[in-house]
Amino acid sequence: MNVLPLGSGALAGTGFEIDRFAVAKELGFTTVTLNSLDGVSDRDFVVDIASACSLIMVHLSRLAEDMILYCSTEFGFMTLSDSVSSGSILMPQKKNPDALELLRGKAGRVFGHNIALLTMLKGLPLAYNKDMQEDKEAVFDCVDTTQISLKAAAMILTNATLREDVTREAASRGYLNATDLADYLVKKGAPFRTAHETVGKAVLFALEAGK
Repeated sequence: MNVLPLGSGALAGTGFEIDRFAVAKELGFTTVTLNSLDGVSDRDFVVDIASACSLIMVHLSRLAEDMILYCSTEFGFMTLSDSVSSGSILMPQKKNPDALELLRGKAGRVFGHNIALLTMLKGLPLAYNKDMQEDKEAVFDCVDTTQISLKAAAMILTNATLREDVTREAASRGYLNATDLADYLVKKGAPFRTAHETVGKAVLFALEAGK
């Protein structure tokens, strides 16, 4: 992004004697473009922005999905304050994680812009083409959506409460210490394959015995 395209016209360079490197230095650019066709036909910097925004939204969407799951009645690991959730239209007792669902949904919007940019560019001949006007709306909305999503995520995390009693109780179920037992046997000299099989049989016995 930090490359100066000054001197590149819609197709060729300029016939005027301009000191491109001096202008680049004055404006804080790293260098200048080496080819006028590349200077006006390239939109890699736009795709880079959209791709970076898409990757950020992937992480935010996965965070939202985990938190939606953890806030459900079935898990109950977390609760959200009323400032980032709402009541159900149908069920009086239900609290909906609205902010998380909106955060998850915004990801698709940014992904769509990224794909739109790549699709717009894929069949263009070199030099400037009017199709490239489409890059502005896509990249501006990518940045705006990602910025507001990051702010929303920070607000959600601030208004989330972890229920340690529930998570601690959940950690005591499902024989989660089975691997520790297998590792213990390995430290006592048993091959891991044997330790793994032995602990697996112990867990099966416990399941059948209701222990």
